[in-house]
Amino acid sequence: MDKEKFDYYIKTEKNNWEVVIGLEVHAQVISASKLFSGSSTKFGAKPNTQVSLVDSAFPGMLPVVNQYCIEQAIKTGLGLNAKINLLSIFDRKNYFYADLPAGYQISQYKNPIVGEGEVTLDMPYGSKKVRIERLHLEQDAGKSIHDMSPDNTFVDLNRSGVALMEIVSKPDLRSPSEVNTYVKKLRTIMRYLGTCDGNMQEGSLRADVNVSVRKKGEKKFGTRCEIKNVNSIKFMEMAIDTEAKRQVELLESGKNIEQETRLFDTKKNETRSMRSKEEAHDYRYFPDPDLLPLEIEHSYIEKLKKNLPELPDQKKKRFIKKFKLTPYEANVLVSEADTSKYFEEVIKDADIKLAKNWIIVELFAVLNKKNLDIKDSPVSPKNLSSLINAISSGEISGKIAKKVFEMMVESGDEPSKIIKEKGLKQQSDPKELEKIVLKVLESNSDKVSQYKSGKEKLYGFFIGEIMKASSGKANPKLVNDILKEKLKNDQKS
Repeated sequence: MDKEKFDYYIKTEKNNWEVVIGLEVHAQVISASKLFSGSSTKFGAKPNTQVSLVDSAFPGMLPVVNQYCIEQAIKTGLGLNAKINLLSIFDRKNYFYADLPAGYQISQYKNPIVGEGEVTLDMPYGSKKVRIERLHLEQDAGKSIHDMSPDNTFVDLNRSGVALMEIVSKPDLRSPSEVNTYVKKLRTIMRYLGTCDGNMQEGSLRADVNVSVRKKGEKKFGTRCEIKNVNSIKFMEMAIDTEAKRQVELLESGKNIEQETRLFDTKKNETRSMRSKEEAHDYRYFPDPDLLPLEIEHSYIEKLKKNLPELPDQKKKRFIKKFKLTPYEANVLVSEADTSKYFEEVIKDADIKLAKNWIIVELFAVLNKKNLDIKDSPVSPKNLSSLINAISSGEISGKIAKKVFEMMVESGDEPSKIIKEKGLKQQSDPKELEKIVLKVLESNSDKVSQYKSGKEKLYGFFIGEIMKASSGKANPKLVNDILKEKLKNDQKS
């Protein structure tokens, strides 16, 4: 497909502007306890009920590294085809904010746990590689709540100290749609690995979006602005479009772009200046004196690599090769680990072609309408497999199957029970079908004469009348065979 049709440029009377985007994705690590303490990470607890003395920065409290969080970061790095660094260092990133009790955040600066990697995006115009610059571990801050009182800000420290993976991309993204695909791909990889649940509505996946613009064909990057803490893919797309247009307007009016951190107002659809962009020296990074350098053995990495699950790109290749799916179908079915699992359970005992169509079209429509994940599907893989087999065997037609499916969604019953109770079994007795066909033809002798005179479009009319006479239960293939034979004999006579 022609890539130019999908290129994203901001066109003005004077110029054609290209948008350059880099993302810093903050992914909350799936772990029962925090990065440096034993406090729970459970979402939705009452404010300040999951806070240890370490999380609240009481004097004399020392952090202890959670080994499981280290393992989760390494697995994510492997899933991103990235280099795992055998030596990494935790640093103190110093800044003051009310929800940061210690006055610093334990993060990683020059020596992150994961180095360069890459992610492949499946775009309409083909595949695109996005380079990963680094993945580092850091502790989350608490949460400031500004809308509970007109005069006060409330602080909840439940989130303080929760392990985050910050995944930093190179400035390789060029459009909101590429950002959409990139974030979804990261989320899919981490969900397959079980390292981050990707629930953006719970704040476990969010991003800082770096945006700059340059004239089409220029090599030098423009001055970037960072849009902080965007917590949905839709808002990321909106923020990029809004900020890019703001920058273009400034440049075309002869003004400069100031490097700064900005906030995106989702209600007004505008970005606002938050503060001038800090450089590394503003944070006064230095190695945390309470934490030794993290040394990882190569054998430990190899052990984790051997136990990795099949990842989306690998699964996609297998689905295309083994099940003869199109790239589009494979992409849809591997987009979530639960979806691919559901599909493979269905096709254990059912036709692959029918299964993929029923899942992608019929089942997804129901799930979208009911706002359900596939793991909460009202139709189990076993029951969908049984329904598909009923179609394949000729027990019911595809049309009746849709009615049965609707009843399965509402009741959760097996298709065989519904077919029996509602009397929906397909009529496949040739002698009985022949009687229905003859009756329809006799009742419409004028139409038969017109058909014999060359009005072949009437064939569809006959089929419709036969299906109506059989209450939609007649076997379509047998009806076609019998009808063709009867009309052929009539024409001979």
